[in-house]
Amino acid sequence: MSVVIAVVATLLLTLLLMRGAPALPWRRRRGTGGDLGGPARRATFETLHTASRAAPAFRAGLTEQGAQKAARHLRALLGCPGLAITDGERLLAWDGESEHHCGEVIGHAAVTLGSGRTQVHDVDCERLDCLIRRVVVVPLATDDRVIGTLAAYGEDVPAGLIRAAEEVAQWVDAQLVLAELDRSRTRLMEAEMRALRAQISPHFIYNSLTTIASFVRSDPERARELLLEFADFTRYSFRRHGDFTTLAEELHSIDQYLLLQRARFGEHLRVRLRIAPEVLPVAVPFLCLQPLVENAVRHGLQDRSEPGLITIVAEDAGADCVICVEDDGVGMDPEDVRHLLSGGDRPLADESAGIGLANVDDRLRQVYGDEYGLAVETGPGAGTKVTVRVPKYKPGVTASVNA
Repeated sequence: MSVVIAVVATLLLTLLLMRGAPALPWRRRRGTGGDLGGPARRATFETLHTASRAAPAFRAGLTEQGAQKAARHLRALLGCPGLAITDGERLLAWDGESEHHCGEVIGHAAVTLGSGRTQVHDVDCERLDCLIRRVVVVPLATDDRVIGTLAAYGEDVPAGLIRAAEEVAQWVDAQLVLAELDRSRTRLMEAEMRALRAQISPHFIYNSLTTIASFVRSDPERARELLLEFADFTRYSFRRHGDFTTLAEELHSIDQYLLLQRARFGEHLRVRLRIAPEVLPVAVPFLCLQPLVENAVRHGLQDRSEPGLITIVAEDAGADCVICVEDDGVGMDPEDVRHLLSGGDRPLADESAGIGLANVDDRLRQVYGDEYGLAVETGPGAGTKVTVRVPKYKPGVTASVNA
């Protein structure tokens, strides 16, 4: 929805600037095969191009650095002698030649900050060569809360400039909303990562250390090897950098986890791996498989007298990589799983398993889209098979090296 708002605001901005503000000069570009048509089309292109150059400056929100980068582009859109941006308490940026008016900006912005409405003020200036005599101040807002102002200064403030300034402000508002959504998404992913780390069973940590301790006297070399594997596993699981890792690193961590579990359960836990070498460099969300494997171990061994089998398969599927984690354990109620993955709040019999499945499913959908969520095949007494499908390449998804 916010993307739609941004697009609509940009289109409205284009139309109003074409009607209410002077067209910007057009420069022919090499390789275009000539101009883009009539004056209206050229003005539209130049307006959108200028707006696109200002947009990245607001990716971090309404900051001083961003405002200073965007101010000259916004002033170019409005074609005014001076432009100022405030955050409500201080001047963030001024663009224009009449910098002697900078000290008056906060005073001009005060009424708009208080009322949330566009205001037009006269500007007193004794300099005969100054081009600034009036100013239109429009609010900048997110979630119906005024967080700053945009002020366009000129010799006069015609109706066209007022409308154009308000449309520019609405476009800036849309960029700030998108920035807030990005920050919210980042906070959500960080919270989900903390939840995943918290879901790494305390019982597993306790049991692993207990198992290692049991080998200290009987097999010191085995105890040493297990302790190093445990240290490496925890270092990877609780690392603080990178949202993505390679499938090779994720599988290496899982191998360490299973090594520690096999040290505890012995032949009661069997593991079968089938990994295609060509998919090992594929970038995957950090800790997207470990919760699935821990869940498989838990269900594969729960209430069983015979050994449990865990099967992990990673295959090349054209543009995608397909990873399956399967156990032959007690299984789950398909309706419970379907309700959980659809966003419902019905708890599973094993609540921690539900947290892990839902968490991984949410992260996959956030990164790759709804078509890349988890696929779960299960039934009471029939075991569980969880399939993860990720694209082998997606713009913006880059694995971080575990250091």
